[in-house]
Amino acid sequence: MEPQPTAPHATAAPRDATADPRHAIDTVFRLESPRIIAAVARLVRDVGIAEELAQDALVAALEQWPRDGVPDNPGAWLMTTARHRAVDLIRRRENYARKLAEIGRTLETTAPPEEPADPDDIDDDLLRLVFTACHPVLSAEARIALTLRLLGGLTTAEIARAFLVPEPTVAQRIVRAKKTLATRNIAFEVPYGPEREARLGSVLDVIYLIFNEGYAATAGDDWLRPALCEDALRLARVLSSLMPKEPEVHALTSLLEFQASRAAARTGPDGAPVLLRDQNRRRWNRMLVARGITALHRADATSTGAPGPYALQAAIAACHAHAYTYEETDWTSIATLYGLLAVRAPSPVVELNRAVAVSMAHGPAQGLAIVDALAAEPTLRDYHLLPSVRGDLLARLGRTAEAREEFVRAAELARNEREREFLLRRAADPS
Repeated sequence: MEPQPTAPHATAAPRDATADPRHAIDTVFRLESPRIIAAVARLVRDVGIAEELAQDALVAALEQWPRDGVPDNPGAWLMTTARHRAVDLIRRRENYARKLAEIGRTLETTAPPEEPADPDDIDDDLLRLVFTACHPVLSAEARIALTLRLLGGLTTAEIARAFLVPEPTVAQRIVRAKKTLATRNIAFEVPYGPEREARLGSVLDVIYLIFNEGYAATAGDDWLRPALCEDALRLARVLSSLMPKEPEVHALTSLLEFQASRAAARTGPDGAPVLLRDQNRRRWNRMLVARGITALHRADATSTGAPGPYALQAAIAACHAHAYTYEETDWTSIATLYGLLAVRAPSPVVELNRAVAVSMAHGPAQGLAIVDALAAEPTLRDYHLLPSVRGDLLARLGRTAEAREEFVRAAELARNEREREFLLRRAADPS
């Protein structure tokens, strides 16, 4: 997977774009829509209305570009058109005088830029949009859908296909999210102080959830959904540029770079999962590994205290990335890092991962003891990786019959077809 630009902008139409203006419109709008929506939302203070105005600009492009040709600067054209429509809307509102005094007069005397902003000079409007789309008043599902729609440029149908849910369900989540933000009068702003720290966690969690769904799909026929990983990684890179002094932002970006570097090696030719120990590490993307190392250094350089959860996870991923063979993996360091993570962000899933690391560093018996202590954990009752890990540890201890039972149970709990097939093969041959 090729690295995505930090903040893609369309500065000029492709040479052959005039031959297919509709393709050019679709491409430019997908790239530019987050920036357009963010800029317009700052004016109208409503992300739902801002998206509608951006869509109005798209409709105008569909009407004019096939007739007049694609402009030299299509992104700037769309931005200008959307801003003009925002001004028109403000003028039509009953509180015209107040709004004109606050916003309209400035817009009338300040011409929008002819050229799109430099890709490295991201306006704070985009940061406001990130925090608004990931506001805690919304459910996790709504935050994900709205973030992918507004910042990822995905259509409702694309989001529905990615998460294997009906399109009307996604549409309802997006509509309700916009309505909630409007009715609750959520400010279109970047919070500061303790609120910013709390809200930033929500933003990072949404991006991480999007990536994880692409990295190991919860359900469906495919184990990987690369497009979701790419969208999440692009959002993380954008956020790193917007918030260069936030260590956990760089840490999340580092973690996703490391994880994405393994994508090509994680499945076989038939799409079946390939275990970490069996992956061909020559297929790991070393450019992404290098980007992960750079981002981790930035996280370390900006940190003023103990490492956060994403910094610890990125450090764990770095240990894997630095090992050119499975046997060279520094499992002792990984087990130590998981121990720190279990203190910093305790959860049964973290403890399960720690069990794997401990088993590799100190033997499967010690890892099994940790896993068995999790057996009564309610949140892991239907989590297929619990019996999967236990089955692997039992197999390494030579307890083949017990291992087979665990792999069968894991297969029964798995919702992803590729993962289910893999676990059934492990059940047939636990060794």
